[in-house]
Amino acid sequence: VVFIAGMMIMVEGLGKAGFFRWLCLTLAKLVRYRTVPLLICFMALSAFLAMFIDSITVVLFLATVTLELAQTMKFDPVPMILSEIFCANLGGAATMCGDPPNIIIGTSLGYTFFDFIENTGVVVAVCFVLILIYFMFCFRKELKRAEQANGGPVTCPEPSTAIKNKAAFLSSAVVFLIAVALLITHAQTELTVACIGVIVAALTLVVLGLTSGKKSVIEIMRGVDYQTLLFFIGLFVSVAGLEKTGVLNVIANFIMSVSQGNIAVIVIIILWVSAITSAFVDNIPFAATMIPVVRSIAAASGIDMGVLAWALSLGTDLGGNATPIGASANVVGTSVAAKGGYPISWGVYCKYCVGATVLVIAVSMGYLFLRYL
Repeated sequence: VVFIAGMMIMVEGLGKAGFFRWLCLTLAKLVRYRTVPLLICFMALSAFLAMFIDSITVVLFLATVTLELAQTMKFDPVPMILSEIFCANLGGAATMCGDPPNIIIGTSLGYTFFDFIENTGVVVAVCFVLILIYFMFCFRKELKRAEQANGGPVTCPEPSTAIKNKAAFLSSAVVFLIAVALLITHAQTELTVACIGVIVAALTLVVLGLTSGKKSVIEIMRGVDYQTLLFFIGLFVSVAGLEKTGVLNVIANFIMSVSQGNIAVIVIIILWVSAITSAFVDNIPFAATMIPVVRSIAAASGIDMGVLAWALSLGTDLGGNATPIGASANVVGTSVAAKGGYPISWGVYCKYCVGATVLVIAVSMGYLFLRYL
């Protein structure tokens, strides 16, 4: 909870300094405002940023800038926003700090940033290439129309317009780099993720206080999502209650009895049940509930807990992509699109994302079997 709170404060500081908008406009300028290269760049940017920053924030800023560019470049922003949402959830699966379920899994089971990179990160990289090809094929007609409509020169905002306070911008970017360095090396430095959260939050507040004044510090503290933090606290209390009363042991025993102790069947159950459940129920409480279940199954069957942890991580993170309510980033992205005059219905969303979700889960299952079984 402390780590998430610290990262929220850092992200608020980056947003206030104009970092995300500057990054998006810089990429758009580098590809000369062409739609197809822009889609590829924004998909890659979404996946990369979500490896270190909460996917909700990544989608919020990317979708907003996409709508702004769509008005100038005369293209339909829906394909790009759907791609950004999917890639944010995909990129978040690659690291311990990318998605909240991974934070819960990593801190509860003692895995590091590099443990996730070496295990889930590998399959996420493969899935990203496949998803890039998949969306390019799905949206080929829309992209072709956009390229034809955008045949002449366009005038888009300069990246420099995103920076209102250069000192605040540079200092916030430095804090972000420090956060990334601390997360990558936390196994060597033996700093807990909670400690890293406190350091990052303190640095953000200090540098913005010095560069932008006390008012900006107050605005950042007000911008933190305290409701989500309270939700996490309540969630951990309820999961502890379920564990103490033996409910989670019943679930673990049921999975063991259905699978008859077969490791391959157990992995399939955890991966696909996690994915299907996360498509309709928020993946954060599901991941928290399954941690003790995974621990019990590993202890009872002698199976390496890592295999079950990676199956749970991939299932919860990637399964949430299937529907507009499967992950918080999906809700935020579709809401931004609707406010901008481009509503994304369940039918449109599921038409493109259900197939993509089945694809990445199937690839993940093949990866788990080939590498660990």
